[in-house]
Amino acid sequence: MAVKGKWAQGIEPRNFRWVMKDVLGACERPGGYGANHRRVRRQEEIIWVREQGFAPVISIIPSPANLHNYDELGVSWLHRPFGNHDDQAAYLSAFLPELKGLITAKHKVLIHSEELGDRISGIVGAYLVWSRLMPSGPKAISLTEQLMQRQLGPLGRELVSVALSLPPAD
Repeated sequence: MAVKGKWAQGIEPRNFRWVMKDVLGACERPGGYGANHRRVRRQEEIIWVREQGFAPVISIIPSPANLHNYDELGVSWLHRPFGNHDDQAAYLSAFLPELKGLITAKHKVLIHSEELGDRISGIVGAYLVWSRLMPSGPKAISLTEQLMQRQLGPLGRELVSVALSLPPAD
């Protein structure tokens, strides 16, 4: 058996956060975004994702760009695009039960967007309150801010509010 070196383990994606330790994580797009995107970094971060056992990775980026890189490195993925003009209630009504199903089936899930911003943080907060892991919107927002190490802005808070209006998880 070959011993794997440090670099064979990949590197942790930038702004990686555990939402639920060894169950659900969130981060920015592997390799970065915009002018900061680097192909080699993307590959190293996807290797880390694979070595940590995440399956699937869920991309909420509207574009399917670079998703084929997961296939090349043997990582299962789902594309659940969430754009600026998408209906939030319709999106969360479909996304949150799917996420809960994956978690219930013992999948280790990683969600990413271009950056660890309001959109991904809001989805995390929405999941926490919708799945009844947090008893109220304010508590879900407070915990999300602690987990993501950033303040939730208007979009993130709105997603939590929308989740409160949805039928709760079973």
